[in-house]
Amino acid sequence: MAGIIDDLYSKLPTLSASDQKIAQVILNEPAAVVNYSISQLAKKAQVSDASVTRFCHNLGLIGFHDLKIKLAQTSNEEKSVSLQEIGQDNLSSALKKIAANKISEVKATLENVSNEELKQVLKLLKNSRVVQVSAEGDTYPVASDAVFKFNQIGIFAMDSGGSVETAIAQTMNLGKQDCLLLISNSGEAAGLLKQIKQAKKKGMKIISITNRDDSPIALKSDFHLRTAVRQSVLQSQYYFSRVAAFTMIEALFLLLIAQDNKTIDNIKEHERIISNQKI
Repeated sequence: MAGIIDDLYSKLPTLSASDQKIAQVILNEPAAVVNYSISQLAKKAQVSDASVTRFCHNLGLIGFHDLKIKLAQTSNEEKSVSLQEIGQDNLSSALKKIAANKISEVKATLENVSNEELKQVLKLLKNSRVVQVSAEGDTYPVASDAVFKFNQIGIFAMDSGGSVETAIAQTMNLGKQDCLLLISNSGEAAGLLKQIKQAKKKGMKIISITNRDDSPIALKSDFHLRTAVRQSVLQSQYYFSRVAAFTMIEALFLLLIAQDNKTIDNIKEHERIISNQKI
């Protein structure tokens, strides 16, 4: 189940300027904040005590004490690492920070998944006539990886080559026996939202992989798999990483194999056919 740290990373881009200041202090030193008074946190974030109280309420918490309880239940390893912070150190130390950051990202992503929802997603992927996979921009390589993996184990999957226009046209030729898998970090991609509208008209089930449960794409999906983010890139309010999305696809791939040993024969046959392309 997602914890308070995951909620903060997920909601960070949509928070007010005041709430972002408070969130950044918490994300930078969650263990320390457990022992703060409300005034100490307010001073550290350069906001008022009332702002901290509003921040807690905006997260659906009873108050500041509730926030501290949630933080105490969270691992002390939960800490964001910015590129600026990594760049200030020597390369060996930087690599250790990146490793810890990515391990935390993968761990949080896999721990967030609901078993019941995961079972339904696996069943849908396995039983669909066509699995259409769509993504925009930086997440498109994840979609391409998903298509390769699913086809290797006997699940017919396709993408659009990165063109939203082509993706929507493909959706218009699919139906209720097919499903649409969308990958978007923010969950706000306008083109993918248009594609969802067409998919619903065709009676298709929709699976989405995004960083936020409350994102527009997640809310319009039949099933949502939430990924975790731990890397601050360039700006504190922008979080991006393909690692979590790749992790989710890899997990689906391995679980599908585990459910049907015959899929291994598919992989072996595919490798045999393309073996002459290798040195």
